[in-house]
Order: sequence, then structure tokens, then C-alpha cells
Amino acid sequence: MISDDDLYRLAIFLGSVAMLLIVLYHFFEVNSQEDSALAQKDSRATPSQPAAAAAKQASATK
Repeated sequence: MISDDDLYRLAIFLGSVAMLLIVLYHFFEVNSQEDSALAQKDSRATPSQPAAAAAKQASATK
């Protein structure tokens, strides 16, 4: 049978590992540049609106 001290140490260890993984995940997520570079490439490759719709919208706002 597992003792109370073993459970305590296991809980502390697993909690510490979970917190470390959460901090590492957020660090990598904040510092990732692949998504922003990919979004810029996509926005340059294909327009968000077709040319006719964009021209119609521009003429309607004048």
C-alpha cells in the first residue's frame, strides 16, 4: 500500500510538472512567429474579397 508521505510527494511532483508544462506552453505560444508569418503570406497570396466586390464597396463608400 502507498503511504501518505508517498502520496504527498507524488502530488507535489505532479503539480510541479503540470505548472512547468503550462508555463512552457505559454512561453512557446507567445514567442511563436510561424503563425503570424503564415497569415501574412496567405493575406498577400489571395485577396480577402473578390475584385468586383471590393470595387463595388469602394464606390459605395464615396
